[in-house]
Amino acid sequence: MQFDKEFDASGLACPLPIVKTKKALADMASGTVLKVVATDPGSVCDMAAFAEQTGHALLEQSTENSKYVFFLKKA
Repeated sequence: MQFDKEFDASGLACPLPIVKTKKALADMASGTVLKVVATDPGSVCDMAAFAEQTGHALLEQSTENSKYVFFLKKA
């Protein structure tokens, strides 16, 4: 998937992946896509809830090499 910016949250525990994702999205233009890579299993539920609460679109989520990958489109 095409993305405009990537953020690696590997090694960060809840709630830091969400906090840092929110900060990364703040610097981006509406309609752009952020790729987030995380290792915290809790980030799967957290990222979906974050997207729903903030209006950003969670375009895709997957697991690659025991890491969780998310693509968020900024609202």
